[in-house]
Amino acid sequence: MSIQITQLSPALGAQIDGIDLSQPLSAEQKDAIEHALLTHQVLFFRNQPITPQQQANFARYFGDLHIHPIYPNIPDQPEVLVLDTAETDVRDNAIWHTDVTFLEEPALGAVLAAKQPPAFGGDTLWASSSAAFEALSKPLQQLLDGLTATHDFTRSFPLERFGNTPDALERYHEVQRKHPPLTHPVVRTHPVTGRKGLFVNEGFTTRINELEPAESDALLKLLFAHSTKPEFTIRWRWQENDIAFWDNRITQHYATDDYRPNRRVMHRATILGDKPV
Repeated sequence: MSIQITQLSPALGAQIDGIDLSQPLSAEQKDAIEHALLTHQVLFFRNQPITPQQQANFARYFGDLHIHPIYPNIPDQPEVLVLDTAETDVRDNAIWHTDVTFLEEPALGAVLAAKQPPAFGGDTLWASSSAAFEALSKPLQQLLDGLTATHDFTRSFPLERFGNTPDALERYHEVQRKHPPLTHPVVRTHPVTGRKGLFVNEGFTTRINELEPAESDALLKLLFAHSTKPEFTIRWRWQENDIAFWDNRITQHYATDDYRPNRRVMHRATILGDKPV
């Protein structure tokens, strides 16, 4: 059965049918998915009941995998982290963010599998950073291109929520030591497509380094609001065994926190990337 690709919105998003992600990919399938990812930035697959090992195997076709320093993972498959509202406070996902930009080489992408979505609510939204940048005026594009910004993991993982036991506190300080605040460009050029996109996000970006604090705050507020305008976004309503695969280099996402006290369980494999330029 051949792969079918259905575009879902003008800015980003496509649904992929005609493939079983529990099975090894052929070279043609891998190339088709990679091309679709570069074109549509986030891909959705329905009815894919894969195991954590199969999820990791699929993600590895596109790069080495990251082990998250904070979130719990599958014990015998540590590259697959667990987002389970019965076990972990995941409110930090209910903010627009690009994954792990507190790393020197942030993620290329991620593969997210819905294991137990709530009956309603818990949707995830993605926004195209390239569409947002391209919609800015030329003078503002020129101002931003060349500026840098600070990214800090503590912005999304505050001490009061992730260091509230002696063991957790010790682990938190170790993660903080290994991941001090660092600098990335405000505008990133995609290493494959060459498209430019905004590379600041509310989850981890704390300031624009070349500006005065008040200027930085005002400009970041504008960019955060602009980047997530509806015309740059797509919203996905999860069904059990859905999978999303997104290009983390050129998107942001937001997991809506509107389903409590219902439980939501997701598994994520994160693919390591390269240094933004």
